[in-house]
Amino acid sequence: MKRSDFHYQLPPELIASEPLEQRSASRLLRVPPAPAPFEDRQMRDLPSLLRSGDLLVLNDTRVIPARLYGQKTTGGRVEIMIERVIGQHEAIVQLGVSKPPKEDAVIELDAGGSFRVLSRDGGFYRLRLQSSETMEHLLSRAGHLPLPHYMGREAVAADTERYQTVFARHAGAVAAPTAGLHFDAPLLDAVRELGVEIGHVTLHVGAGTFQPVRSELVHEHRMHSEWLNVGAELVEQVRHARRRGGRVIAVGTTVVRALESASQGGDLKPLAGETQIFIFPGYKIRSVDALITNFHLPESTLLMLVSAFAGRERVLAAYQHAIEQRYRFYSYGDAMWLEPDA
Repeated sequence: MKRSDFHYQLPPELIASEPLEQRSASRLLRVPPAPAPFEDRQMRDLPSLLRSGDLLVLNDTRVIPARLYGQKTTGGRVEIMIERVIGQHEAIVQLGVSKPPKEDAVIELDAGGSFRVLSRDGGFYRLRLQSSETMEHLLSRAGHLPLPHYMGREAVAADTERYQTVFARHAGAVAAPTAGLHFDAPLLDAVRELGVEIGHVTLHVGAGTFQPVRSELVHEHRMHSEWLNVGAELVEQVRHARRRGGRVIAVGTTVVRALESASQGGDLKPLAGETQIFIFPGYKIRSVDALITNFHLPESTLLMLVSAFAGRERVLAAYQHAIEQRYRFYSYGDAMWLEPDA
């Protein structure tokens, strides 16, 4: 398949740069298998799509203040996006810079302190903090919440809460698992009252999730690595749901990536570690029966994943419907309920 097979035109005004006043006030587009029609709903209608015995799986990662600013000692502004913290003083990062720094170059931080460039691997750099201060302390005092660039603005105080799910527990992501942003306490309570069980995985969304697919042939794309944990408790919840005839419903593409990574041997098993799984049409997703997800960027790996689940033509038709109906797109946008391609 080609990257251009996943292109669509989005009017810029449909990019949601601000959250709605209430999380669960967003719209929900139900996409059943063809030829059934699309259904325009509200996120608060979600309980009507669930049934007792289902298992709803959430990603409980927590976004860290991963964006820093500085300047090379040789001149030139630098934007630093933390991808992964390593130990107390090192990190894997992406750099927004006009001219890539060389090994041993020094980046002076606006907030004080400096990084030394240790190495480069593709679009990622390994940096070391040049002081006794820990990375955790540096980010807590000087880091900025890393809103995606397509929002066209810097994070404000309100984003500290709203660009974080209400069930976030384990710090490490540099982007929110955005399908989870639609859930608030009343909606989660309504789900539980139906007899729907809730389970959690952890997948720390990396800055690589924003990397474009640069190769025209999709299978040549090199997927970024992300850390995940699918625990024994969740594995047992999935088995129990299957035994009682319930469905496994993923809240977000990150949950699908986690469950599919933990199912590579055939059966779902506990897994903690790195994943570079790349899911695009031709791959059969077997770990989940329905998927709640946001609307994703054109030609992105996330759009490819949902196309593998529900069918490329079906998904692109749903996106066109969403554009015509003026849905809000991307991280702070509306959601979809996807059922698998028949």
